[in-house]
Amino acid sequence: MQNQEGMQCYTNIMELVRERNIFRWDKKKIEVKLIATILYYAGISLRKTSKFLRDFEKFSHEALRQWYHKFAQLFTNSRKYRRCMAIDETKIKIGDEWYYVWAAIDVDTWEILGVTVTKWRTSIDVIRFVNSFPIYCKNSPLIKIDRAPWYRWVLQRMGSQYEHETFGERNAI
Repeated sequence: MQNQEGMQCYTNIMELVRERNIFRWDKKKIEVKLIATILYYAGISLRKTSKFLRDFEKFSHEALRQWYHKFAQLFTNSRKYRRCMAIDETKIKIGDEWYYVWAAIDVDTWEILGVTVTKWRTSIDVIRFVNSFPIYCKNSPLIKIDRAPWYRWVLQRMGSQYEHETFGERNAI
């Protein structure tokens, strides 16, 4: 179930990238461009990211820098009122290692508020992630989550409004 939700998040971001025609040239796979830019956004260096994904597609760190700046259009940096946001994580395997990709979006505008990649799925990772995107909110919006206990525990202690939802608005993530 969780893997299906993660794939839905990935599919939604992919649709948004295609809809806005961010990457005009198709010499490299859009999927690789998307994963590379998310990894760079999460804090892995340009050179390490390009070396890391070399088995899938060869590209330079300069190409990744250009992709990132094109892809950054999807990421919001404006502080505004937000009614509701959705957060979720998915487990991906890169090489022989498993990683967690965390994402938060505004369910009304589909703006990406935060993306983080971690090696583990601990409460500390959730605290860091959840604390990374409120700077884009003028208010304290309702947060839609799945049944994962690590979200409830952190959001309760932070005093945030949250609601469990399996489908519906949370489905955007």
